[in-house]
Amino acid sequence: MAPSAAWYLLLLALVAVERLAELVTARRHAAWSLARGGREYGRGHYPTMVALHTALLVGCAVEATYRPFLPAPGWTALALVLAAQGLRWWCVVSLGPRWNTRVIVVPDLPLVVAGPYRWLRHPNYVAVVVEGVALPLVHSAWVTALVFTAANAWLLRVRIRCEDAALDSLSGPRPSVPAGVAP
Repeated sequence: MAPSAAWYLLLLALVAVERLAELVTARRHAAWSLARGGREYGRGHYPTMVALHTALLVGCAVEATYRPFLPAPGWTALALVLAAQGLRWWCVVSLGPRWNTRVIVVPDLPLVVAGPYRWLRHPNYVAVVVEGVALPLVHSAWVTALVFTAANAWLLRVRIRCEDAALDSLSGPRPSVPAGVAP
């Protein structure tokens, strides 16, 4: 295995650890939300989301074994991966205990319009899209980037509709301000 592939596998392992940290945070936040009367929506698509994001990491690892590291696109893609992680955790911090990997809406809480939610309705999904393209391209895994991006486009369509419907069910259609339900 080329040294660049070994470093890339380390990066993928770090992303996997970050995903586990997200799940721990989400579990704690879910308990907080449910204790306050939160209602979960979209349970049906959640296993697909977990499988797709797991497949992203596996696809990257497999494809890296036979693709070269190309410095110019690789370093650029790594910078995008790091920026996506920053945006993701900015979303987590901005939503506080309302952030979750599941769609759980707590009645009577106002929409969050702080942090990146000041400008975007679903900023975490910007991070997901950027990472889904960039993480594979750090090590030229373009097939994984294409397959994940196509599958993720379908999943995000389902997910965003679910979140918007969940928020609409609480208070009617929302004004055109950012949503406070996290992915």
